[in-house]
Amino acid sequence: MAFSTAQYDKLERAITNGSRMSFFRRGTEFIVVPERLRVVQGRELIEARHPSTGHRLEILVEEIDFFEVIA
Repeated sequence: MAFSTAQYDKLERAITNGSRMSFFRRGTEFIVVPERLRVVQGRELIEARHPSTGHRLEILVEEIDFFEVIA
């Protein structure tokens, strides 16, 4: 999925504000707190953590089917 400008704005605000984010990848929903957006070998990567366990996740933007920011 290629993000629109508005979606990047939402993602950046979620990172800045520490908001939770819900996203779907391959039919599974994940709830995370995004912490950083970076580029690794030409691919955009979201560094996030699980809000309850603190487990770290790295999510490739291209693998996200849909996302929304949760207040």
